[in-house]
Amino acid sequence: MNSGPSYTFFPLGDSAITLDYGNIINEPVNRKLIAIFNHLQKNPFPGMIEALPAFSSITVYYDIASLKKIPKNKSAYEHVKQKLEQELKNNFETSAVPSRIIRIPACYDIEFAPDLATISEVKKLPIDEIIRLHTTKKYRVYMLGFLPGFAYMGEVDEAIATPRMAQPRQKVAAGSIGIAGKQTGIYPLDSPGGWQIIGRTPLQLFEALNKEPTLFMAGDEVQFDSISRNEYENYQSRPS
Repeated sequence: MNSGPSYTFFPLGDSAITLDYGNIINEPVNRKLIAIFNHLQKNPFPGMIEALPAFSSITVYYDIASLKKIPKNKSAYEHVKQKLEQELKNNFETSAVPSRIIRIPACYDIEFAPDLATISEVKKLPIDEIIRLHTTKKYRVYMLGFLPGFAYMGEVDEAIATPRMAQPRQKVAAGSIGIAGKQTGIYPLDSPGGWQIIGRTPLQLFEALNKEPTLFMAGDEVQFDSISRNEYENYQSRPS
């Protein structure tokens, strides 16, 4: 890339390499990384096992024994690094990166939102205004992680950005919608967690037996739609 944030490569163990743009949340960088990821998925080099994108990095795993045409004076890491450097010469900035808009029904009933009142008090905002601010933005899915199908989305309005809890809960219910810093996310499974919980969705985000087990993919855009408790109780479908 000729302009924009600089990147570095570093090895991850003896059979993986990470392309890293630094500890940033940057949509253009994330778009480029997802474009690289999509390209590698369609055009894996000999010996490549898989690639995993994150906020501002992508890690490529490879099988040393399957790599081809490595000069004797070059390591497997250097060989793969050179291949990726060649790929970076492509104009990924203007590549069409697939993106879906997914609408998520969200119930902000106080029973599902144990931290909503605290955020309201700390931020000096009415609960209705917090809900309005959370539902009027589209959020980019920057990466998946932590749990199967857990999407790290951003960024929330600065007015409702709030730090993680000092003491994580032992159990957060599946479907719980939280805020951590400028990120928002949904717990796909019951799990310990430290995000500030402001609501819950009736959707099942992870279904292991499905062809596509997770609802979200990196690069998706997500918007929350506020629903009543009654609508929550009667909601039965999952968006296609």
